[in-house]
Amino acid sequence: MKIFIDFIPIFLFFIAYKMYDIYVATAVIIVASIVQVAFFWIKNRRFEKMHIVTLVLVLLLGGATLLLHDPNFIYWKPTIVNWAFAIAFLGSQFIGKKNLLQRMLDEHVTLTSQDIWKYLNFAWVGFFIAMGVINLYVAFNFEENTWVNFKLFGMMGLTLLFVVAQSIYLARYIVNDEEVSK
Repeated sequence: MKIFIDFIPIFLFFIAYKMYDIYVATAVIIVASIVQVAFFWIKNRRFEKMHIVTLVLVLLLGGATLLLHDPNFIYWKPTIVNWAFAIAFLGSQFIGKKNLLQRMLDEHVTLTSQDIWKYLNFAWVGFFIAMGVINLYVAFNFEENTWVNFKLFGMMGLTLLFVVAQSIYLARYIVNDEEVSK
């Protein structure tokens, strides 16, 4: 359910683009992102870092897109978000005892080796860097409509494939509950 809620601004951007244009879609994603953060705050009395980073970038790059009437700014947003995540995952490798991926999944998954967390975390770094590069390639080498379709379906599809591939890899190293209790 949370993933669905996280993608609502992107879905609304897509719908607004298909009905109007990139500028209306940009205004819609700005408003939707503000509402998303506000709703999360009202419901949980806290902010999620991902929502705040995305909101700040949407406000800055979306605002520049609308103010300067130049869609190039909004084209860059997915790349900057992905690269910011890559930096966060990479930095987490050197800060604290657990990397970011391990902090997110450790209470749900026990692995046979601590090194696996490092490999998986670095895989996410590579994935986020690649997604940023692919976004720029699509944004600046194809028509705007193709980029909008890629932003929703391509990025979501590639992320889903990556998660499935990582889950298959991870399954080999998961310690089941009986082994943990011994």
